[in-house]
Amino acid sequence: MFDPNLPQAGTEIDAVQMRGQLNGLKTLIDAVPTLTAAQVDSTTTLPQGTPANASVNVVGNKLHFSFDIPQGQEGTQGVMGAQGPPFAQAVVDAVNTVDANSPAAVSVSFDGSNVRFTFDIPRGFEGAAGEVSQAQLDSAILNSLNGTSNNTNGIGTLDTGFADPPTLADLEALRQKMNEVILNGRR
Repeated sequence: MFDPNLPQAGTEIDAVQMRGQLNGLKTLIDAVPTLTAAQVDSTTTLPQGTPANASVNVVGNKLHFSFDIPQGQEGTQGVMGAQGPPFAQAVVDAVNTVDANSPAAVSVSFDGSNVRFTFDIPRGFEGAAGEVSQAQLDSAILNSLNGTSNNTNGIGTLDTGFADPPTLADLEALRQKMNEVILNGRR
């Protein structure tokens, strides 16, 4: 094991002691990890006037950095640039279907009065065939229908006029028709 106090000043060099010191140093050097990568874990903006800070840690064979950087002073307003030409409208020149593995893309140009767009949209990947059998489809449709209300086409309309003010008989006819609608809507 390495001892930083050996050899002591004014003593003769002992071969065994010196060999132990050198072997101890080699063990320490061998324990230093081999760094294979570096990664910035965070960058934090601090208030103006705060001191900057950086920290580094070794995790496995990777250096991990964190930075704390203060905001600078706000600069002066720049000169206003020249105004660009006005345009009348945006025009989509084309929408192209590209291979499923291709990235989506858009190109834009300006012809002096119109902004022109061309879109490249990848087609979707083809799904596996035969995932749903006809029996499964029929069952799903039937289950969906069972969750809906009955058709009200069989309920007659209430075409009779009512007296003004409505009579007890008018209100009874209305009550019966409402019950017919409600009961027909149930499954």
